[in-house]
Amino acid sequence: MASNASETLVGAAVIAVAVGFLYYASQTSGFSTDTGRYSLTASFRSVEGLNVGSDVRLSGVKVGTLTSIALNPDTYEAITKISVDKDVLIPDDADIKVSTDGLLGGAFLEITAGGSPFMLEPDGEFIYTQGSISFINLLMKFVSTDES
Repeated sequence: MASNASETLVGAAVIAVAVGFLYYASQTSGFSTDTGRYSLTASFRSVEGLNVGSDVRLSGVKVGTLTSIALNPDTYEAITKISVDKDVLIPDDADIKVSTDGLLGGAFLEITAGGSPFMLEPDGEFIYTQGSISFINLLMKFVSTDES
């Protein structure tokens, strides 16, 4: 009888740890259904290095998460959706760009606030965007320059 109770306690502990891991994964991956956020969109020529779940930062502080990436078949631009914390208001003239953590670091979206007194509404769209810059392409252009 005592071993039955201990097996039940161990099983309950394993289930509690599994639920904790699932909750943590949903919060950090951007797949949570958190109502404390609002959605914005942005179009980029290139989102190389970004993945769903990548950070969205303002002044170096994480304020949101990249929730989806899709291709617009008409313009061939990458359409991204981000979720931003409700307490963070972003001016409507802000720009958003793909940045990296150093030379070999991961990619994230960086927002630079503008000076407009008007804020982006939920489901609003960034007008000023800058896609990722391929380090390999830049290096190849530098190496292949003709010195004539």
